[in-house]
Amino acid sequence: MSGKKHYFANKWQKFKDAPPEMFHRHMFIEVMDGLVDHWEILPHIDTVIRATHLKTKKVTEHVYKRKHAAENKVISYLNKRTHEFIICQQETLHYVHPNDYDAVFDELFDDPIDL
Repeated sequence: MSGKKHYFANKWQKFKDAPPEMFHRHMFIEVMDGLVDHWEILPHIDTVIRATHLKTKKVTEHVYKRKHAAENKVISYLNKRTHEFIICQQETLHYVHPNDYDAVFDELFDDPIDL
């Protein structure tokens, strides 16, 4: 094996050369209704955490099947205070910024853990 990644050719030139009439314009409300309002997590997934490092802007996503594992990751981010993150569960979304950690943590989980 050469160690090089296999190149997957894409077809961007076809889209670039296509006439604008081939593409349907979507209204903002269509995108919001179709994509954003109808998000769904697979049944075997409990929590998805997407964290953005505030200085480097690097995004990391964590997927958890068990709630306690997600809680441990949230506590880790709370202690570091270097990331903003979004917690996505079946019925809720939470956005947490380091400036809001103290106020928001009690609302995130059923049994808050003292830091």
